[in-house]
Amino acid sequence: MNQALQLHRDGAVARLRMTRPQVHNAFDAGLIADLQAALDAAATDASLRVLVLEAEGPSFSAGADLNWMRGMAAASEAENREDSLALARLMRTLDELPKPTIAAVQGAAFGGGVGLVACCDIAIGASEAKFGLTESKLGLLPAVISPYVIAAIGSRNARRYFASAEIFDASEALRIGLLHKVVNTTALDTAVQRQIDLLLKAGPVASASAKQLVRTVTAHTDGARHDADNAALIARLRVSAEGQEGLSAFLDKRKPGWAG
Repeated sequence: MNQALQLHRDGAVARLRMTRPQVHNAFDAGLIADLQAALDAAATDASLRVLVLEAEGPSFSAGADLNWMRGMAAASEAENREDSLALARLMRTLDELPKPTIAAVQGAAFGGGVGLVACCDIAIGASEAKFGLTESKLGLLPAVISPYVIAAIGSRNARRYFASAEIFDASEALRIGLLHKVVNTTALDTAVQRQIDLLLKAGPVASASAKQLVRTVTAHTDGARHDADNAALIARLRVSAEGQEGLSAFLDKRKPGWAG
């Protein structure tokens, strides 16, 4: 990892920290590439069970770096399309990462920073954090991150905040579903650790597969196929090594092997 990103590993837990506080952890091509590489590596790491996305400094992420935006404004439409696709790949990789993810939001998140929060499975924010989908102030829209933000906050809230670009606080982020929990800044690490502990007590395969189940269920329009797929999934899990161990541990009134 270079100075824009740090990876700290503690057993089955990885903490991926953005370290560009001087520019409020804003995106540029380099940070996007570094995040993409780190997530690609995490996706194939069999020993990794939880990934925490966090940031250094007063801001979580201010979205696009101004110098980067200035350069892209002078680039061609084709170059801007390729640049946007790189960010789109990053967001989809984070959203579909086959590991549970936690966003630890210690400060302001704007634009693409909101996208990162929305892509994580669990989002915990400090009470002082601020949020904004501010692209419309520039005559733009949060198009690349829109699938994930809309999934998190709903279409009605998205219509409001995409159009108005207004800033909202952590309590509003909690109300509309962008955050799952709001705590005092001093309690953020404790709240994140509590979620880590819960995830590590769950079956590794089941925990990692949860988001795929949700994605499959919400995409289904064929009820009978939906029932068949879900029945096949639970049957597969019940006869798997993890399912057998989980059921045996429950019946034997003991902790399963993965819970340490």
